[in-house]
Amino acid sequence: MSEQNNPMSSSPGLRRQASTPVVNHASDVGRSSSPARSPAQMSPALYQSSPQHQLGAPSSPIRSGALGAVSSSPLPYAGPSTPIGTPHRGALGDGRRREFDPNMSQGDELPGMARGSTTDNGMTSDAGPLSRTVIWGTNVNVQDTQDKFSNFINTFQTGDDPSPKYIRLLGEIKDTLQYFLNIDCMDLRAQDNALYDQLVRYPQEVIPIFDLAIMAIYQENFDDDNEIQIQVRTFNLQRLTNMRELDPEDIDQLVSVKAMVIRTSAVIPDMKEAFFRCQVCQRTVTVEIENGFIAEPKRCPSCNVKETMSLVHNRCRFSDKQMVKLQETPEAIPDGQTPQSVLAYAYDELVDVVQPGDRVVVTGIYRATPLRIVATQRKVKSVYKTHIDIIHYKKVTGIRTRRDANDNVVEDPLEKADIERKILELSKEPDIYDRLVRSLAPNIYEFDDVKKGVLLQLFGGADKSFAQAGRGRFRGEINVLLCGDPGTSKSQMLQYAVKLASRGIYTSGKGSSAVGLTAYVTKDPETKQHVLESGALVLCDGGVCCIDEFDKMSDSTRSVLHEVMEQQTVSIAKAGIICSLNARTSILAGANPLESRWNRKLSVIDNLRLPPTLLSRFDLIYLILDTPEEATDRRLATHLVRLYYREPTSNVQQTDIMNRHLLASYIAYAREHVKPELSEEAARDLVQDYVEMRKLGNHKGTITATPRQLESLIRLAEAHARVRLSNTVESVDVIEASRLVKSAMQQAATDPRTGQIDMSLLTTGTSTAQRQQEDQLAEAIVETLKHAKNKNMLLGNLLTSIQESSSLPVSLGDVKNALQVLKRTDAVNYQATARNPKIVLTST
Repeated sequence: MSEQNNPMSSSPGLRRQASTPVVNHASDVGRSSSPARSPAQMSPALYQSSPQHQLGAPSSPIRSGALGAVSSSPLPYAGPSTPIGTPHRGALGDGRRREFDPNMSQGDELPGMARGSTTDNGMTSDAGPLSRTVIWGTNVNVQDTQDKFSNFINTFQTGDDPSPKYIRLLGEIKDTLQYFLNIDCMDLRAQDNALYDQLVRYPQEVIPIFDLAIMAIYQENFDDDNEIQIQVRTFNLQRLTNMRELDPEDIDQLVSVKAMVIRTSAVIPDMKEAFFRCQVCQRTVTVEIENGFIAEPKRCPSCNVKETMSLVHNRCRFSDKQMVKLQETPEAIPDGQTPQSVLAYAYDELVDVVQPGDRVVVTGIYRATPLRIVATQRKVKSVYKTHIDIIHYKKVTGIRTRRDANDNVVEDPLEKADIERKILELSKEPDIYDRLVRSLAPNIYEFDDVKKGVLLQLFGGADKSFAQAGRGRFRGEINVLLCGDPGTSKSQMLQYAVKLASRGIYTSGKGSSAVGLTAYVTKDPETKQHVLESGALVLCDGGVCCIDEFDKMSDSTRSVLHEVMEQQTVSIAKAGIICSLNARTSILAGANPLESRWNRKLSVIDNLRLPPTLLSRFDLIYLILDTPEEATDRRLATHLVRLYYREPTSNVQQTDIMNRHLLASYIAYAREHVKPELSEEAARDLVQDYVEMRKLGNHKGTITATPRQLESLIRLAEAHARVRLSNTVESVDVIEASRLVKSAMQQAATDPRTGQIDMSLLTTGTSTAQRQQEDQLAEAIVETLKHAKNKNMLLGNLLTSIQESSSLPVSLGDVKNALQVLKRTDAVNYQATARNPKIVLTST
């Protein structure tokens, strides 16, 4: 898919609105809804060109001859005490502009102008020789820039395709009705480095010229009677700036930052054209916004009376505006530092393109705006407020590791097509499932079943909604719990999973709070209103949330996970904000036992001290134990030592292991394009496997499977079908899903007293054998009290009598548990707080 047709790979740009075409009208230029693309205030003569390539001039209130008195930037570079002739920005490359002297000779080189950026000396206009006519404060010659950009569009080719790349993309505009053109800045830099430098240094002046040139090329090459305006969207800069490295030298320049969206505001109406009406003669006047200010008429042009013009709000023209708060991605934060954030503003079609939790590469113009000390006075603070006016979005999916600032994270369409071709070829291999498992965390030795469970969690099942049939929505997210001895690579597995997920956050149980996982209410510094900030689970909507040290979470924090893991929502009722947020998140948790080492004589509930209602919501619970064995220990030690040096013979064994980027791309492609459905054969197999799992405990009265295990089978079978990029769930998928569930149940749901699988351990916290033993012990206590004097005994004497008459070991805790059961049924009465209470039989 080309960049032109992929709305996710390009941002709806910030464009001017125009009711007529931009070209062929000397005084009518499309006006931008965003200050990022507003033309700088400059003389109309600067936009004049040769007669055969006449372009429209941007409307500006500046009179002719104001070339040396008005800055091309809304920022006050020239203060009251600074002479206009003083240079405020240096040559191209040092972040400062120099002023252009209109009286310099024709052969002189412009200050700060890149070599080769002037046009032929023979071209002239009414403003004088065109080679000496540049936009004030820059080295941008309008005609020269237009010619260079037109030459780039008409001649740039990629690969073996003989047709120009961007002419081909322009041809798709008429079919797709998406009137924008994405320009890869690396293509522009490869052909014309000087033009690329001008674009980065002076985007406010250069991008409007690009818009006009594209319209001229489109009308010249394609027959389209519609009055349209094609917009240029630049992306993929050479330098990807770290958010904390933005400084005053970047102001008014084109920057590209990689960030995570943490909050988006509601749509803000941004006034673009004000409508005034005279209260005396009813004369109406429209005034367009210039650099964020409204030039209110002082006099009525009809009756010439002062202060009679009033603003009519419902006749004004507005455009959409949205504030987007960006934060550094976790992998880009230096050690020991807190994440930095920056405000960005999106306009028009860009609004609501991204959601909180999305990772994006934002290309835009870095701005600085003054802040008033008092809202009713003109005096402003010396420290300005900065933000980014967004021109282009690029959503980042797949692997997320630390990158250098110059890394190119925006994929080329040809590169993307090549990756998709590799993915389709890999899906046809018969051992693709095993190859993906070997590629997941290759430095972790063995644990193949654990890796298979985590891999299927990353692929996920298909979301199913039967709202029309009244059956609601069934979740497709898979939850996995890794528990066991310390030092068994549980945290390493979590780190691999969060890097491979398209949306993922890693957090620790001890450092997480309930509001940090769900959402919290804070006051917006911009609007001073209470707003809802999303937590980790909401930001991971559609991804994976990895929670380490799950056993160390507080009870109040764990309680919020019940709704998330089953209903996939987070309900909020705080500060007058009542809502239900989507949290369609897969939970991958790691937990250590209460006594540091796993006690094989205790169940999972007793080892982890986690509520059974929470454990029952996990589809797979893997028990990872550190068992001493010489042969296994030797293989593990050899594997770990090999990680620290390069062994020549090991390269042969690693040939079938995919790199992380390809593995992450495979997972993202499967989640986006494959929607598996159950076949008739698979449905019969699922029913049969579930019935067989239930039969295992019939003769012993235990529950070996619940309907939740059946839903887990369905989700795992769908995830296995996605591994094969198949839209149909087959028997082979059901067989593997059933094997994984039985393997996990055998480890986590095994009663240590009987050695049998008992799902009651996970659903109620007590096994069937333990409940039967408590009932027998309660009956023995009642019989003992019946034969006692006055039908009462001290607890110590009762324990001694029970131990003498029982063939099985009975502890004090067992007796107390049985007494609690009897007390709830009013069979006995005693004072539970006493050290050695008297047990009294109250009923026979």
